[in-house]
Amino acid sequence: MHDSTPLLTWDIFCKVVDNHGDLGVCWRLSAQLAAQGQRVRLWVDDAGALPWMAPGALEGHWPGVQVMPWRQPMPALDLEGLPLADVWIEAFGCEVPPEFLACFMPAVESAGQAPVWINLEYLSAESYVERMHCLPSPVLQGSAAGQTKWFFYPGFTPRTGGLLREPDLEARQAAFDRAAWLAAHQIAWHGERLVSLFCYEPKALGGWLNQLAQGPEPTRMLVTPGRAAAAVQAALSGQQAQREPPQWGSLSFSYLPYLPHGAYDELLWACDLNFVRGEDSVVRALWAGKPFVWHIYPQDDDAHHAKLDAFLNWLDAPSSLRHFHHTWNAISPEPLPVPDLPVWHARVQAARERLRLQEGLASQLMQFVAEKR
Repeated sequence: MHDSTPLLTWDIFCKVVDNHGDLGVCWRLSAQLAAQGQRVRLWVDDAGALPWMAPGALEGHWPGVQVMPWRQPMPALDLEGLPLADVWIEAFGCEVPPEFLACFMPAVESAGQAPVWINLEYLSAESYVERMHCLPSPVLQGSAAGQTKWFFYPGFTPRTGGLLREPDLEARQAAFDRAAWLAAHQIAWHGERLVSLFCYEPKALGGWLNQLAQGPEPTRMLVTPGRAAAAVQAALSGQQAQREPPQWGSLSFSYLPYLPHGAYDELLWACDLNFVRGEDSVVRALWAGKPFVWHIYPQDDDAHHAKLDAFLNWLDAPSSLRHFHHTWNAISPEPLPVPDLPVWHARVQAARERLRLQEGLASQLMQFVAEKR
C-alpha cells in the first residue's frame, strides 16, 4: 500500500444465492482490500461456506476483515457501537438494509459527508457494461433519500472495473509444482490428462463422461464436492465407475473435499482442462490460463444465453470451444465436439495477456472511492 492511500472502513453487503460465487467474490474482494490496508466489515446472510473457503475468517483470523451477521430484520444490537464506514458496497443487486440506514443516516447528516455508496454489479462482457459503468443512481425514497449510489461493473475491457486479482498470483503460479500438489492431496496420477469438474447439473454430462471413457487417452477427472459430485454420481448410475477404485474405460475419478480459495487456484493450475461455473471460478480459470469450459449461471428467461455469447465473442473463442459451450449450457442439442486443447489454450493465454494490462477490481474500486470522497 502506498503511504498516500487513505485507510478507510468498508461495509460490504452479501446475500448468498449461489454461495460459492456470491460469497466467493465478496470474500476475495474483502481480503484484497484488507491486504491494501483497508478495514472491511463483510455483512453476509449465510456464511456457511466460509470455514472451508477461507479458514479462520469467522474467528477473525484474517487481519482487516470482520465477518458480520446479516440478520433480517437487522437487530439494533448488531449495529451498536459501530463507527460510520467510509464506503458502502451492495454486491450483486442486494440492498443496504433499512435498519442499517436508519441507524447511520443521522451520523451521515451530522458529519456532512456520506459514505461512497456503490452498487457492485454482476460480471458480464455485454456491451451495456461499458455504458453503465460508474454512472450515478439517485436514491429517491427512504431514510437515505437524496443520496447517490454509483454503478460499478466488473468486466473484461479497459472501460470496466476489471477483475479481482491478487498481486502475488503470478508468482504463486510460477512456483507451483503439479506433481507435489497432487501427491499432497492424495490424487493418484500416472501422467494421464487431468480434468477438473465444477458445475451445476449439465444435461450433456453423461455424454461427456461416456466420450472420455470410450476415448483413446487416459483421463482422470477431479470432481469437486456438492452439486458436481452429485451430478457425476447421477450420470454414472449403474455404471462400473461405482466400483473402487472408480474407473470406467479410459476415465478414472478422484473426488475432492471442499478446497480453500488458494487450493482451488492450484487445482486449476494442475489440470489440462477445467470446467467451471458461475462468476468467481470463471475469473480464476482465466487467470490460470488453462483451457476451460464455463457453466454459466442459468436464468429462467434464458438471459444467460446472450451473456455467454458476449463472453465467447470477447474470448475470440474458436468454433469448437463455442460449440462445446453451447451444448454444455443446453443452448444447442448438438453432441459435444472433441476438445481442441492446443487451440483453446492459445485463446485463453491471449485473453489473460489482455487482462494483465488492466488494473484489478480492488484497485479500481479504491481509486474510484478516492475520487468521490
